[in-house]
Amino acid sequence: MDMERLQKQIRFILEIDREKEIYRQTHLNNHGRRENDAEHAWHMAVCAYLLREYANEEIDIGKVMIMCLIHDVVEIDAGDTYAYDSEGLKSQKEREEKAADRIFGLLPEDQRDELRALFEEFEAYETAESKFAHAMDNFQPFLLNDSNGGGDWREHQVTISQVLGRQTKTGLGSEELCSYTLAKLEEHVQAGNIIEDRKKAD
Repeated sequence: MDMERLQKQIRFILEIDREKEIYRQTHLNNHGRRENDAEHAWHMAVCAYLLREYANEEIDIGKVMIMCLIHDVVEIDAGDTYAYDSEGLKSQKEREEKAADRIFGLLPEDQRDELRALFEEFEAYETAESKFAHAMDNFQPFLLNDSNGGGDWREHQVTISQVLGRQTKTGLGSEELCSYTLAKLEEHVQAGNIIEDRKKAD
């Protein structure tokens, strides 16, 4: 056994345990507490496996699930950036790249490069796998918001233009899940949970 290699792997495993301490704005199903990043990643990975039949293209589901599980480990250093925080989004990329250097750098070189490449693939949003993983990144919090009667959208006074700017991208990974999402969002607009800010046609 290569003890140096094992120690690096264990150090990374223990480091990413800190993901459980990073809390998101989204609340758990049925008006529970705010979820943490680790719960979000686990839930995304399960969603990806169960909903893979709705992907637009053939995908390597194992690769998608690993992307889901590691995509937010950078928030251990960078913190969670709320999807509709325009100011925080400006520095998100820089903060997360620096975090990726440190956190993936804890691993043995081969695994560092493997996981960093998967993280970068997810971020690039170009492959079938990354598009479906992003669809899950949108769909999972949407499901929780929907189950909570739109409470998080109401709390943050989110507009339909803001939500559509994010949720329409779900269609790049799954047109079927995007259609489902958009129909549900209209219900939340009608219920007053999401602010209607679209201009009406004359």
